[in-house]
Amino acid sequence: MYNPVAALGAFTISILEEMGGMALMFLQTLGLTFKPPFRLRLFIKQMEFVGVKSTLVVVLTGLFSGMVLALEGYYGFRKFGGESLLGATVALSLVRELGPVLTGLMVTARAGSAMAAEIGTMRVTEQIDALRVMAVNPIHYLVVPRFWAAVLMVPLLTVLADLVGIAGGYFVGVILLHIDAGVFVSKMKELVELVDIINGLYKAFVFGAILAVVGCFKGYNARGGAEGVGKATTQAVVISSISILIADYILTSLLF
Repeated sequence: MYNPVAALGAFTISILEEMGGMALMFLQTLGLTFKPPFRLRLFIKQMEFVGVKSTLVVVLTGLFSGMVLALEGYYGFRKFGGESLLGATVALSLVRELGPVLTGLMVTARAGSAMAAEIGTMRVTEQIDALRVMAVNPIHYLVVPRFWAAVLMVPLLTVLADLVGIAGGYFVGVILLHIDAGVFVSKMKELVELVDIINGLYKAFVFGAILAVVGCFKGYNARGGAEGVGKATTQAVVISSISILIADYILTSLLF
């Protein structure tokens, strides 16, 4: 007989177990970071995979986000004659919120899913067990390079998304909607402060850590062959995306 209380309890326990497992993997990763051997080549390879190969999707996301912000903001500000604030609004929205969040989500979809799939495939084909047999710590070999690559590259991609998004907002606001370029830029310089940019980058660091830990954890614990790898990959993307949005709210309430 189905017992909803028991089902809820089992679900809660499974969630807590996964959160604990991710926390332990995170702590293991930090502990192994400065332990030799230092696999610089693997780290650079992961930086290329997470950062360079995500550039196009981040640029497109940032560009059209900035353009949409400018377009929607213009018609809102025009109702009360506040068009001069469009540049500042676009820039603040991007550097504080949309830049890091959208970058984190896009990198999760492209690189986080690949981390889960790659490590999951190694798990079900017993390659991780082979690493242990060769006295190689799988966390040190597989997780540490991916973790730090994501932590370092997501903020850099966020800066790129911010710049491209502001350029897109400038194009729509100044070129298409004929707002005075001097007013657009001056209000942006007046109202956007360095702390806004820095706090946005803090978010990006956290989002990079989240997507790396979740992707590696789900892949590392994949079971059940190809079906299990697919399930782990899907769960990694969903959990990472939700976690990024939850962390965004928490960080926004703390930083701003």
